[in-house]
Amino acid sequence: MKACESCGRAEIGKNHNQQPVWKRALGLVFVYLPILTLPFVFLSAYLTYYHLILVGGKNIKKYSDFLPARESHRYDLKSQITMHGSFKLSLAQSKLYWILNCTWYCPISVALFEWHAYLVKIVENWWCPFTHEKKEGYSNAKIDKSFWHIYPEDIAKLNPEDRDNPIWNEEFDTSTDK
Repeated sequence: MKACESCGRAEIGKNHNQQPVWKRALGLVFVYLPILTLPFVFLSAYLTYYHLILVGGKNIKKYSDFLPARESHRYDLKSQITMHGSFKLSLAQSKLYWILNCTWYCPISVALFEWHAYLVKIVENWWCPFTHEKKEGYSNAKIDKSFWHIYPEDIAKLNPEDRDNPIWNEEFDTSTDK
C-alpha cells in the first residue's frame, strides 16, 4: 500500500467495511497488544524527563500537561453511545468498552507518546542543535540555549543556521509563542 503523498490524510473509513471480519478482529488485537509495552514507555519517558532535570532543565512540560481534562470528555458511562454489532456479543455494543477505550486507553496512550516525543525533541535540541530536514518539526520543544550555545568558544564552530536557529537559541526567536 502506497501512502497518498498529496492528501495528507490517512484513509481508513473508505476501506474498513471491505475488509474481512477476521482481518478486522486481528487488527483489534493488535491495537491492544501495545498495552504490554506501556510500562516500558512510561519508564523511558520518566528517565528522559529526569535526565533533563538533572542537566539543569526547568519549565519542562509534565505528562499531565498532555492529558485531556476529564471533564472535556463528551460521554460518561451513563450517556455513552454504542454501535450496533454484527453479532450479539460484539464489544461495540458495550458502554464500558467504549468508556475504557475513549476515556482511558486512547487519551493515556496518546498523551504518553506525545509527551515522550516532546522530551526526546528537547534532548535532541539540547545535545544536537544541528539542522536537518525534519528539525523544523521539533519547534514544539524549544529551549533557551543548546549545550553548544553555552560555551562561547564553541558557538563560532556552528554553522550560522545552527547558531541562529530559534528552536534552540531564544535570542533569535521572533515568534510570539516564546
